[in-house]
Amino acid sequence: MAFRDLRQFVAFLEGRGQLKRVGALVSPRLEIAAITDRVCKGPPEQNLALLFENVEGSGMPVLTNAFGSASRMAWALGAESLDELSRRMEKFLQLELPRGVAGHLQRLGDLLRIVKARPVLVGDPPCQEVVETRNPTLAEVPVLQCWPGDAGPYITLPLVITRDPVTGRRNVGMYRLQVFDERTLGVHWQRHKGGREHEDAARGAGQERLEVAVALGGDPATIYAATAPLPSGVDELLFAGWLRGEGVELARCLTVDLEVPAHAEIVLEGYIDLSERRLEGPFGDHTGYYSLPEYYPVMHLTAVTRRADAIYPATVVGRPPMEDYWLGKATERLFLPLLRLVLPEIVDINMPAAGVFHNLVIVSIRKRFPGQVRRVLYGLWGLGLMMLAKMIVVVDEGVNVHDLAEVAWRVGNNVDPSRDVVIVQGPLDDLDHASLRPGFGGKMGIDATAKDARDGFERPWPQEVITSPEVAARVLERWREYGFS
Repeated sequence: MAFRDLRQFVAFLEGRGQLKRVGALVSPRLEIAAITDRVCKGPPEQNLALLFENVEGSGMPVLTNAFGSASRMAWALGAESLDELSRRMEKFLQLELPRGVAGHLQRLGDLLRIVKARPVLVGDPPCQEVVETRNPTLAEVPVLQCWPGDAGPYITLPLVITRDPVTGRRNVGMYRLQVFDERTLGVHWQRHKGGREHEDAARGAGQERLEVAVALGGDPATIYAATAPLPSGVDELLFAGWLRGEGVELARCLTVDLEVPAHAEIVLEGYIDLSERRLEGPFGDHTGYYSLPEYYPVMHLTAVTRRADAIYPATVVGRPPMEDYWLGKATERLFLPLLRLVLPEIVDINMPAAGVFHNLVIVSIRKRFPGQVRRVLYGLWGLGLMMLAKMIVVVDEGVNVHDLAEVAWRVGNNVDPSRDVVIVQGPLDDLDHASLRPGFGGKMGIDATAKDARDGFERPWPQEVITSPEVAARVLERWREYGFS
């Protein structure tokens, strides 16, 4: 199903026993984050979405961990499992022009689905039930401080909307926002992000300001789309519409020339003064370390609009596993078919939680010719934001890339470091604190595949020690006879 807004998703989660309402008085300073962190890292049966209904200093409830499990993430995108997202993308990529009328008719439903994905402008939007343009303030919004060393409160689940002043193309990105005071925020968009591209384009066009809108909440597919590593120029709202099966309803902002999701909970309108920078950070980030203070743009509010009974959505990031792992896992599953378009030998991919997305990528391939592992390594490093991957491990097609013990076993047994390790330099995530300089440093590829003559390996490769299928079947039968399950 396509959820209309965040509260419909909340009701759905509650109906499936995946939401915990917290009625006790809680503080947005550290306490909500500490509770959320414990829930994220606790037993699966206790890993629930949390709705804090009694927040100190605010009349708004706070929602956290809404996307914090495989099931909740899949439901948010209208699927029952994350692997279903891969199948959906594969079907979409088969929409090359078919031959003959019969082929067109067969795919008519899918083509109509794409047309329906376009955003739609509406009037009288729920996100503008309450409007403040004379004295816009964040005073009533329960913005969280997540970690003791944070520079202050941070908005952590925002849809930051800008428009390229040259091409007119929209970008929707998720960039943390530090609350400096009730009317100004630090905008942490890194050099590789679409918002930063628009900032640079506005400066290049001789503009003094860049208009910005920030939507908090909205339907869950649109929230996810803001995190997706789409190619430059691809509209995140169109992508959200494709995920939902129907277009996202938009509303025109009141003080800036931008559109926002009409069913958002809260909208912040404003501008960035392109001549202004302010020290932002530190911030306890998804790496599990505090990202260091750096200078970033400042957003000045010109309006705050919201629903009359707005819910404030937030996420807590920190040492994994946390909620953002599941947002990343959805991206991994959705974009696997896209990787196969360029590198068809890829079987599966895993970006494990401990690798914090960009630090470790494990990929299995069908190996057929000499140098194929290096082709995959360099190919991945040349694909969009995969360029930020610091370490890539390549294994054979029969290896379960999601079994980290098996992957480690293959690396330990199959790798000769003098032959199978590739060291290169290239772009890295700005949050990588180990690189010699920000955004650039060393990267490593590891060939953990079995070797043979194609690899110049002259000795016989040994057979794996495994139990024969017949013996395994007999052991299983005896196992059950002894009362083991």
